[in-house]
This record gives sequence, structure tokens and C-alpha cells, in this order.
Amino acid sequence: MFSLGLDFGSDSVRALLVNTETGEEVATSVHYYKRWKEGKYCNASTNQFRQHPLDYIEGIESTVRQIVAEVGEEVSKSIVGIGIDTTGSTPVAVNQQGIPLALTEGFEENPNAMFFLWKDHSAIAEAEYINEIAKNSTPDYLRFSGGLYSSEWFWSKLLYVLKNDAEVSEAMHSWVEHCDWMPYLLAGETDLQKMKRSTCAAGHKALWAKEHDGFPSSEFLNLLDPRLKKIRNSLSSETYPANIPAGNLSEEWANRLGLSTSVLVGIGALDAHMGAVGAGIKPYYLSKVMGTSTCDISVSAPEVTADKTVRGICGQVEGSVIPGLVGLEAGQ
Repeated sequence: MFSLGLDFGSDSVRALLVNTETGEEVATSVHYYKRWKEGKYCNASTNQFRQHPLDYIEGIESTVRQIVAEVGEEVSKSIVGIGIDTTGSTPVAVNQQGIPLALTEGFEENPNAMFFLWKDHSAIAEAEYINEIAKNSTPDYLRFSGGLYSSEWFWSKLLYVLKNDAEVSEAMHSWVEHCDWMPYLLAGETDLQKMKRSTCAAGHKALWAKEHDGFPSSEFLNLLDPRLKKIRNSLSSETYPANIPAGNLSEEWANRLGLSTSVLVGIGALDAHMGAVGAGIKPYYLSKVMGTSTCDISVSAPEVTADKTVRGICGQVEGSVIPGLVGLEAGQ
């Protein structure tokens, strides 16, 4: 049997086919994002870095079809799973069907309707505001996020859109991480309530913690902006680790990729965390994942961390790296 891994990075998507019984790397493929390469929707002087969902869709088709063509029908019929990781926090505004607004009429060229790449720092003022409000909140929503919320993360970027683009704000039904949208897309889902959101992204970037019953409360978010209530209502309190299936590959995507609908699509996760898994991370080891940024990942047994929290990190979340262990992220 074989499994596909899809790694959506800052400028490209990489696909890797692995023999699940031997661990042998069978085939690889890379697709560079066309619009990103052209510099579209980005303005470094204002810290704006956006990516069009078509770059991701074209990347899936290009890389997977290349691998299928390379390995032949016999091997491709034995592909049983697809795993996905992405950069993060890289969220996007979606409609009620879970379609990114940039794929809908009237928003095709609007950067605020596209994915906010992890390194987009448009929301510096919004992050400062979140920190100001959160410092006096109960429960302490910053407790498991190092004590400080970042402009790179989920809620900061959402607040930026709400304050700067009335049309996108009115049209959006929810705000979705890239790593959550990809499995949802491949599974052919059209009901946003069925989206299984990643514990990894939610815990490290969106203030989700089981200790305070999931995402921040509507009361807290109302202090930030009353319009956040609509988004909060679209979020389930339950999230899922990467060892849980999001669903089967849909008939449409099976045909587009040359695969079978029996292929399972895993819950998505963030790239550095899955890179640590690939490096063999275990307790008392530190994994440094070096790309367009450097992320330090470690894992610990829950009884070791217990009530301890670490200042200045990017989250400590049980199940975000390896099920049953607390994942801790830091870096630059």
C-alpha cells in the first residue's frame, strides 16, 4: 500500500508518495504557485502576502497527476491515503458552503477574499488590541499561547478583514485555516458544519484549548468586535488530530487526480508540526524545522507539563503533533 503526502509551503506544493509498509520514498513532485510567482496580491511594504486558492487547486492536480503518471496504474490503485500539511496561520473567508470568497463572483481579484499567508502582518494593530482585551479576561485565553497573541494568527487577521473590507465581512460565513480547507475540498464536502477543524491549527493559532471549552467564548469575542459572534457560531468546539480521517476522496477529485474514492483524506495540520513527526520527534527531543522561517517543536507527556505554561511560545496543545502528547511550538 502507498500513501501521498501534500506539503503546501510558502511558494509551492510538494507531493511525496511513500510505501506504507517499508517507508520507501517512491516518487516526488513540485508545483510552484503561478500567481504567487508573479507577485500578485502581495505588497511587502505594507506586510501584505495573500495567496489565491486557485494556486492551491492547480498545485494539487499538477503534483498528484505527475506522480500517478510516473508510478503507473498498478501502484496508483494501491494508494490508500492522503495526508496534508500547510503553512499557518493561513486563513480565508468562506461562504456557507465553505468556498473561499475568491472563488466566487465579484471577489476573484480581492486580496481580502484570499488566503492570508502565515507571514502576512497586515493585522499588527488588531493583534495589539486582542492582547489588550485578553490581558483582563477570564479565563486567561493567552495562557496556552505564550502570553501574547500574534499578528500572524487566526483572530488578528479576521479582525483586520472585518475592519477594512465591508463587502468581504458581509459575504463571509466563516473563517477557515488552509490546513482545514484542503481536506474539506478533497472530500467534496459542501456543508461547513461538517468541516473537521485541526487541533493543531486551532490550538496553536486560534486560542482553542480544551481547558476553556474550545475556542474563545462569544462574550469575549464580542468585546473585540460584535461581528465575531457570527464566526464563532460557525466553529464547533471539537477539533481533531491528524491521525483522524476527514473523509474519503470525493468522486470529482478521484477523477481529477486519477485515484479511487476509497482513498482516505486525513485531517490537516501545520507544516512544522508534521515536519517534526517526519523527523521522529519524541519526548526530550527538539526538532528544528527550517524553511522560510524556523520553527522549534517539542512534545511532552501531559502529566509532565500539567499546569505549567511557557512564556513566549506559540502554543502548547495536546494532540497537535502526536496524539496523546502535548505539542509545544516556538521559533522565528
